[in-house]
Amino acid sequence: MIKTLNDTQPAVNQMAHALPLNPHFFSESVVLLQKMIKTQSFSGNESAVAAVIHQYLYEYSVKVNRRGNNIWCFNKYYDETKPTILLNSHMDTVVPNEGYTKDPFCPEIADGKLYGLGSNDAGGCVVSLIAAFLHFYSYHGLGFNLCLAITAEEENAGENGIKSILPLLGNCELAIVGEPTLLQMAIAEKGNLVIDCISNGRPGHAAREEGDNAIHKCLRDLEWFSLYRFPQQLKALPPVKMTVTTIKAGSQHNIVPGRCEFTVDIRHDDTFSQKEIIDIIRRNVSCQVNPRPGSPGASSISPAHPIVKAGIAAGCKTYISPTTSDQAWLSIPSVKIGPGDSARSHSADEFIYLEEIKKGTSLYVKLLEILPLMLINNPNKYKNETGHINN
Repeated sequence: MIKTLNDTQPAVNQMAHALPLNPHFFSESVVLLQKMIKTQSFSGNESAVAAVIHQYLYEYSVKVNRRGNNIWCFNKYYDETKPTILLNSHMDTVVPNEGYTKDPFCPEIADGKLYGLGSNDAGGCVVSLIAAFLHFYSYHGLGFNLCLAITAEEENAGENGIKSILPLLGNCELAIVGEPTLLQMAIAEKGNLVIDCISNGRPGHAAREEGDNAIHKCLRDLEWFSLYRFPQQLKALPPVKMTVTTIKAGSQHNIVPGRCEFTVDIRHDDTFSQKEIIDIIRRNVSCQVNPRPGSPGASSISPAHPIVKAGIAAGCKTYISPTTSDQAWLSIPSVKIGPGDSARSHSADEFIYLEEIKKGTSLYVKLLEILPLMLINNPNKYKNETGHINN
């Protein structure tokens, strides 16, 4: 079924908010999110859910582009002389954890909550951004272009996600990245450096005094990762947080293990570059330290940027996010904001409140109503005013 969006020609200086949101967008967003939850979309295997989103946009006669499992589209009256705003969120999910008591692929609604894997991270953002995009899609004389990109492999920082299509999105001036933030605006986010460590010993028989136990050797390093505090530690949020997340050693009970492997997840702001962090670690531990390639760096935007001012005017609080998103791959100014709560992400029995979806759509629309007056008057002033620390 093809749905229609009426072309709108605003009067001179008339803002888009003169037209109310389509009353059907909310109910349709909920149905779309339910379809997404039913469709398995682990990172790297998002083809089926990409098809669901593609079909939804097609029903509104939107011309959709697709490469791999990424889809993107532009407003109907795209004008290359105007600045373009990127609206981005991700369709992929993590694998459900063992704590689920509900079927993660069953989109149950109860007590105003929609349950299901990916409902909060980041399905609610996806459907809210799509609704906001459709709200503006058919406007004549819009003061900006919109590029909607719903992308893959965010959860595993994969090479086939947003990084693979950035050259195809054109010259975007700034971005709104949809992630669950309780509708607060993140004006900076921490980078995510992952290192794999190896402690080498010497295998031997457990019954005799032989061998060099790799587990015992790595204990000193594990303690260092737990206790070390980087210089310039801030009172509110440490510049570097290191967490040992996996460990593996030994093959059977009577053999002294000659190798112990463990992984450290590191979250950092732009106080230290990733190279500086690795250098400090290597000076203090005895194990081999192997950084994983392609680790997303920290990013930030000036509090004076028009999009931040627009967010504050819309009633948003600003903060520094401890989590990492596809925002890290963008070389343009960007903010992270969306319905849902980051604390629910990757949790058992994940859910999002239906009211959060409704408020998320309204906030995205409000941001885009306020932003042009600030942005168009200063089209180049803030273009490169963003920080990215990736090495």
